[in-house]
Amino acid sequence: MTKLHTATPDSPLELRDRLAMERTRLANERTLLAYLRTGLTLVIAGLTFFKFFRSSAYVWAGVLFIPLGLAIVVLGWRRYQVRARHIEQFVAAADAMA
Repeated sequence: MTKLHTATPDSPLELRDRLAMERTRLANERTLLAYLRTGLTLVIAGLTFFKFFRSSAYVWAGVLFIPLGLAIVVLGWRRYQVRARHIEQFVAAADAMA
């Protein structure tokens, strides 16, 4: 797992740079939550189509929505990890330069 929040108060980065990195981290977390919300909504919609509707069009929509929702959750989690690692590398490089 990626070590987060390495920009400490004694870090050589200036205050505005540390705050900018925190805003970037928080934006990354908000994006992850948006992916999770969207994916779970699609999974729940697919399950609802299975449970409450008998028309073949709704059943096929459910068949489509469930794996699509799960794929969005996995994609969002992977994107979050890659971005978090990139942010931490940037902070480490900035700390090393100072």
